[in-house]
Amino acid sequence: MADWQGGALAVSAVPGAGKSTGMAAAAALAIARYQLHARRQIVIVTFTRSAAANIKAKVRKYLREELSLPPTGFVVHTLHGLALNIATRHPDLSGLQLENATLITPNQGHRLIRTCVEQWIANHPRRYSQLLEGLYFDGEETERLRRQSVLRTDVLPDLAATAIHEAKSSGYQPQQLQKLSTQTTDDYGILEIAAGLYEQYENLMRSRDLIDYDDMILAALRVLENPNACKFEQNQVFAVFEDEAQDSTPLQTKLLEILASDPNTPEASPHLIRVGDPNQAINSTFTPADPIYFRAFCEECRSQNRLATMDQAGRSSQMIIEAANFTLNWVNQAYGSQNKQSVALPFRMQKIRPVADSDPQPDANPVPVGRGLELCTPRDIHHTAELIGKRLIELFGENPNSSAAILVRENRQGRWLVSELTPICREHNIPLYEVSESDRHSHVPAEILAMLQFLDRPHSSDYLKAALEVLVQRQLIPTQDLNALASVPEQFLYPGPLDPPSSEAALQARNLCCSMLRARMELPYYQLIAFIASELKYDQAELATADKLAERVSRQITGNSSSEAIFVLNEIVSSERFEPVETEEVEARYTRPGQVTIITMHKAKGLDWDYVFIPFLHENLIPGSFWIPPQVKFLGDFTLAEVARAQIRAALHEEFPLPNVTAASEQAKQLKTAEEYRLLYVAMTRAKRLLWMSAAQKAPFTWSKPENFETRSPCPVFPALKKQFPKSVVRSN
Repeated sequence: MADWQGGALAVSAVPGAGKSTGMAAAAALAIARYQLHARRQIVIVTFTRSAAANIKAKVRKYLREELSLPPTGFVVHTLHGLALNIATRHPDLSGLQLENATLITPNQGHRLIRTCVEQWIANHPRRYSQLLEGLYFDGEETERLRRQSVLRTDVLPDLAATAIHEAKSSGYQPQQLQKLSTQTTDDYGILEIAAGLYEQYENLMRSRDLIDYDDMILAALRVLENPNACKFEQNQVFAVFEDEAQDSTPLQTKLLEILASDPNTPEASPHLIRVGDPNQAINSTFTPADPIYFRAFCEECRSQNRLATMDQAGRSSQMIIEAANFTLNWVNQAYGSQNKQSVALPFRMQKIRPVADSDPQPDANPVPVGRGLELCTPRDIHHTAELIGKRLIELFGENPNSSAAILVRENRQGRWLVSELTPICREHNIPLYEVSESDRHSHVPAEILAMLQFLDRPHSSDYLKAALEVLVQRQLIPTQDLNALASVPEQFLYPGPLDPPSSEAALQARNLCCSMLRARMELPYYQLIAFIASELKYDQAELATADKLAERVSRQITGNSSSEAIFVLNEIVSSERFEPVETEEVEARYTRPGQVTIITMHKAKGLDWDYVFIPFLHENLIPGSFWIPPQVKFLGDFTLAEVARAQIRAALHEEFPLPNVTAASEQAKQLKTAEEYRLLYVAMTRAKRLLWMSAAQKAPFTWSKPENFETRSPCPVFPALKKQFPKSVVRSN
């Protein structure tokens, strides 16, 4: 990248190749070489705020320490932040009135999705009747009611949430999706239903001044359709550097290509560097991102001699690199032999190579610990936890400042492991940190909601108990019998002279509750959230999140209405993932020395630890099967949402005629299988010194009931690894 002279450039980087470091260095050199006379900025685009902060710090360091230049001339954005900036500068062209709009992240449980489903049902009774009939129907009233419930609460909300996001982020409007529905036939008209749901969704969004993340990208593209606005934006930018390019959608790529084009020579190749690894694409089963696009970009750049490959990685020991490379090759061979159709292989053929001995990185490709790769076959999941505990004690006994992580496929596995490992870790003073699903969204809205409901109706036993539970969880009052306090709210809050004396713990709780009730009478409503946050002793990050929440609520209510505020908070808590404000670098929290982190494979991407444990490697989870819930099988052996997703993707890839239901469902299965294997590859490449993997002989049928064991087959890669690396097989006594 150091020799880049402008134009489009693809960089394909293996795990551990230091993509962000390489991008930061290339951006700094580009600033030094071109910015001083061009007077235009280098724009660096990342996918997360933490990555943006990381790259920004590295570019500043290179400019200041390596090149002796002022740390200016560049800007770092998340992709949606960049789009929002463009839309904000041109509100008349973007169509977004951001002072009135509210950003939401709806899922299938969101009231907005449920409302558009109900409206679609009312407007399309014939289509709805077809869905009720399904493949067969005997007319029994109980079955009809069951199917109605499944369609209204599960099938149609899932179809709406999936198809709307897929179509919208691919650039399709409801009318275009409706037109696409004529390119395929099925008994239900799945794409036609999706188009109708999409239309209802867009109408509701406009009527309520709501926007979603896809609206930001579309708004920025509307701005760039105007020649004058486009030229203005392009004149601000010399070049665009994109990190994690394998996770870009076509619409996002289009935005960056336009922005990186020279307004004076539009026919020239855009000044765009895209860095990524299609082998680490693990988002395509729940976002429109697909590694096929970055692969195609790499091949286009290769034909122009503009493809750079970063295949040397200074993270893992030689043994772990060999295991990862073997997994990649084995999966491609197995996948290719099983699928006779012309389908893309899960991995791009690109091996990881260790760095040279002269590499300046400290401790690059470190000496392995133990066997470097350890493969275990425990008796059951309890034996698995026992073996992990013993190995952790040994490892931290030898090096207390090392870092370790246990990577799981599901959060339920993580929660179970916490319960099993906590006594062991506590006995040996090993900190255990679980990054659960709740860590992905803030607890602040739920706590504020509980307190506001209590302040609105202090004589409700349920609301009083919920508020007291928050105070106990925050360790503001002692643990005590909350049912006794909440059973008679009036007596607890305002005891009379004949009431029995309260305990010291109860007095503490009463004083805190009464203090909040007085504030409810004295403060304007818009200040209450900040007051509650202060009373709950929130830390810096939580206070910032509470401020963000208060701003969000104030935009959606009129006047000083407690009922409106509670309604908005209920919406956020029940159907959105309200993202917290981060004041501590996420990577530092997850990779602290001396700590064991339990984290999902998805969330581990971009991180690394000295020791990585990957338990529960069973075939039913990796690669898994395309599971159809029994309650929806009256429609057929497929899901409407996945069929619609596959058909929209086929249209985007210009594969006409669109696949029928059977072919679309098969494509969805292949996509899931390929992505699960890439997820395993990502998990394996997080390890530096030791990679410990296991597949217990017996495991739960479902992790919602971990006590119910049955014999489980290992992930197909696991026995292949044992055969390839026999010295890594550990006897599980």
